[in-house]
Amino acid sequence: MTDSVKYLLAEDQMPKAWYNLAADLPVPLPPPLHPGTGQPLGPDDLAPIFPMAVIAQEMTTERWVDIPEPVREVYRLWRPSPLVRARRLEKALDTPARIYFKYEGVSPAGSHKPNTAVPQAFYNKQEGVKRLSTETGAGQWGSSLAFAGSLFGLEVEVFMVKISYNQKPYRRALMETYGARCIASPSPLTNAGRAVLEKSPDSNGSLGIAISEAVEVAAGCDDTKYALGSVLNHVCLHQTVIGEEAMVQMEMAGDSPDVVIACTGGGSNFAGLAFPYIRENLKGAKVRIVAVEPASCPTLTRGRYAYDFGDTGHLTPLVKMHTLGSTFMPPGSHSGGLRYHGMAPMVSHVKELGLCDAKSYAQTECFAAAVQFARAEGIVPAPESSHAVKGAIDEALACKAEGKGRTILFNLSGHGHFDMQAYTDFFSGKLRDPDFAADELEAALGALPKVG
Repeated sequence: MTDSVKYLLAEDQMPKAWYNLAADLPVPLPPPLHPGTGQPLGPDDLAPIFPMAVIAQEMTTERWVDIPEPVREVYRLWRPSPLVRARRLEKALDTPARIYFKYEGVSPAGSHKPNTAVPQAFYNKQEGVKRLSTETGAGQWGSSLAFAGSLFGLEVEVFMVKISYNQKPYRRALMETYGARCIASPSPLTNAGRAVLEKSPDSNGSLGIAISEAVEVAAGCDDTKYALGSVLNHVCLHQTVIGEEAMVQMEMAGDSPDVVIACTGGGSNFAGLAFPYIRENLKGAKVRIVAVEPASCPTLTRGRYAYDFGDTGHLTPLVKMHTLGSTFMPPGSHSGGLRYHGMAPMVSHVKELGLCDAKSYAQTECFAAAVQFARAEGIVPAPESSHAVKGAIDEALACKAEGKGRTILFNLSGHGHFDMQAYTDFFSGKLRDPDFAADELEAALGALPKVG
């Protein structure tokens, strides 16, 4: 085992292919269904909103999908990303655990999201698309697609969840710097947005609403396609560069993880780190995989595994996933990227098969962990990523209590430089742990679509 802090790969060691867990699942993923017919979707059903190359990746069961050279060329701006041994955190915790984190905050947008934004922009450009519409919660995905669109000459329109739009003005400014148009959602620009505003004029919005607006725009314009930053198979696929790099870097460190941890909202950064390790577990390895989510939007820990719409306006196909119900309105929190009613179908399937565990944490305890991490390691985590930090610290403290030195690997999916108001609120005592009414959750689950 080395005594290094950073484990860095050369650019020519970047993965040349994305890994597709669908090829190795012991039970196939339940297919997405057409909301009108209830039948499995075909490529033509998705063609109005996605380019064909992305649709092919969404449906493929090939184990490896080649990364196009133009995409790898852009990846070289920040990839391979560093693996870091959190030695100072280990010392602060006085733990025998060895803690590593894969740091995705080195990307231009400050998170893991460009790993899929770049290929999605590339494939759309190849097929002659002029404009992309999308949603964003905290703004990490919107920033990333704006960045990717600027590289490939695409217009980008981002519907940003209103509470985050108001909380995070500098994320909006970053999107606009890259040339994107940023709109608070729910907005008066779409039927889906107007319907919400009519019922709730002061709505904080949600990712489900913002998705409805973005999909409506894409479906209604011939030169526009929709781009999604999480949840679907092709997004999880693109993110696996994280785990593939981490495996090589852990070998460089002369170590291997006993537990792998990542935050979960839609599931993409979790999939990116965890799926390659789940592949190895299916071959006989014994790595514990832990997904960490917010207690205010506990999809994996309190949601139901059922077919549901991916959006509030019911414009999307039905997918089988852990869901709180498409009409569920998560309470406002600073982890805007985790405020989604559903979970990636493949992540949900993995959980159902017993291939990962899930935990939920309250907002304030995650911020406390993030501050502890920042004061030891110098990196201020994004509020979303703070959930993984909290999970890693708890695991390290358990090692201390047991007197056992397990190896912990977590994904630090982004930095919090655009989220300092949240930290200011935390330090001033204004940050609260938002909760939701149990009857509202039950009502949303009771409204799930009936699928035979």
